[in-house]
Amino acid sequence: MEAPAPTNANRQRSLAEKSIQPDVATAADVATAANVAGPACGGGLFAPHVSPIGRALLGWYRSGNRDLPWRRTRDPYAIWVSEIMLQQTRVEAVLPYYQRFLERFPTVEALAAAPEQDVLSAWSGLGYYSRVRNLHRAARQVAEAGRFPRTYDEILALPGVGEYTAAAIASIAFGLPHAVLDGNVLRVMARLHADFGDIGAQATRKRLRDQAQRDLPHQDAGDYNQALMELGATVCLPRDPRCLLCPLSESCRARAEGLQHQLPTKLRRAPMVAVETTLLVVTRHCAEISAKEVLLWQRHGSHRMSGFWDLPEAHMLPGAALGATLRTFRHSIMNHAHRCQVMAAQVEEAPPGFRWIPRSQLPHLPLSTMTRKALRDLLGA
Repeated sequence: MEAPAPTNANRQRSLAEKSIQPDVATAADVATAANVAGPACGGGLFAPHVSPIGRALLGWYRSGNRDLPWRRTRDPYAIWVSEIMLQQTRVEAVLPYYQRFLERFPTVEALAAAPEQDVLSAWSGLGYYSRVRNLHRAARQVAEAGRFPRTYDEILALPGVGEYTAAAIASIAFGLPHAVLDGNVLRVMARLHADFGDIGAQATRKRLRDQAQRDLPHQDAGDYNQALMELGATVCLPRDPRCLLCPLSESCRARAEGLQHQLPTKLRRAPMVAVETTLLVVTRHCAEISAKEVLLWQRHGSHRMSGFWDLPEAHMLPGAALGATLRTFRHSIMNHAHRCQVMAAQVEEAPPGFRWIPRSQLPHLPLSTMTRKALRDLLGA
């Protein structure tokens, strides 16, 4: 995610449409922005009492940042949707889903009133489906209350909202002085202050969150938080930090000590488990509707994927006549790495628990991400 160099609005929008990685603002651009700002209390870019770090970071951010749709609004509902979608998901993947989701559910009331299957269908393919279930549940609470919560504690009380998301919504939508701490910010803070604590440990996270709160310029909290996240996503990269382009390079203790490639400290995660999965695409031509149908099954119960539709795995249809291999692909779920083989198959009749679904209905169903990948040709994507 690259921050664009300062330029006219039309070129910036064009860059955002073509790529979400335009050029990074140079140090000269940041200096220019700071000079234009003038004195902190003189009606420039900065609120009073902004620290040198805050001034440099805000100048860099305001001299050119990506034209992302959730940055064009202060609507707490739209910001909330974007923050939930961006959890564990890259910006590139979120952009089309965000636009479609808000077109389908433009207000929190519209989301609250929607049937669960419609909401799951709109989210289908983004993964981590507990997010959208909590979002839907929280929307109903907000609609019932008659207003969106306006304090950090009220936002934090919503289902599926943690400290980071509450701080992001509170600061960006309402200007409240709460520092965010996501993975990008953790990396920036660990390098900026040369903190060697394990960023997966609660004690380290609390220490860095407290430091971020101390650094936060209260009257520019929303922009500062977004600037810090942008810096981590575009410049202070995990494996190859772009220190020469960083507006905080002169203040960074890790760079001064040559430790930027060693930080942050992160203990090794659990190893990935390799899983071989065979999915079957069983089709038939239905004379009654003169269309092709696909055999699917729907998950039920308390499983996190409850309500989603899936292709059968080979072991679920032991009597199926197997045909050609249609494709193979890889798919990761948590610490499980699936190597998926997709095969054509035929059955004499649908076993109990399975349903024939017309091909035309597939785009409108909440399909699991693995099934969506397997049916790419049938879905026309």
